[in-house]
Amino acid sequence: MNYNLRSERVILREMEENDWIDVHKYASQEKVCQYQPWGPNSEQESNDFVKQVLKDAGKDPRIRFVFAVIVKESGKMVGAGEINIRDFSNRVGEIAYIMNPQYWGKGFATEVAKLLIAHGFSDFHLHRIFATCDPRNIGSLKVLEKVGMIKEGRLREDLLIKDGWRDSLLYSILEQEWV
Repeated sequence: MNYNLRSERVILREMEENDWIDVHKYASQEKVCQYQPWGPNSEQESNDFVKQVLKDAGKDPRIRFVFAVIVKESGKMVGAGEINIRDFSNRVGEIAYIMNPQYWGKGFATEVAKLLIAHGFSDFHLHRIFATCDPRNIGSLKVLEKVGMIKEGRLREDLLIKDGWRDSLLYSILEQEWV
């Protein structure tokens, strides 16, 4: 099944092979990946990422759904949003998002997160959706709070990134909390 999610200003559509070019526009920037274990990407790494996304889309059962973020007004791809089914039995999913810095601070990531959460609850019938972020990533933690996720706590040194071990803040929302 091919998914296409829409909000007021964005469309989330499944990734396509040529999307690596737009992925590379943001994934090659140091400030975009400063809190991540990857990047800045080479062209090959951005291309490989999209190839892996397409490969994952063909798995059965499918657990990973990665979307290109398209701004309705311009038709430009400006980021990606992702939902992963982490536990089918307990109906748990995880969301993530990344945006081109030209679109930071304009509410696009919040729209993307809302669409991913709604998709998880309505289409996958999840019970719990969580997300993590680096405590230094103030923009991302504000997005998680704006969409109604609750801070559950801090995972200590759970991710090895370029400058050493990173803590992660854990946020979640339950199906009965989603309005």
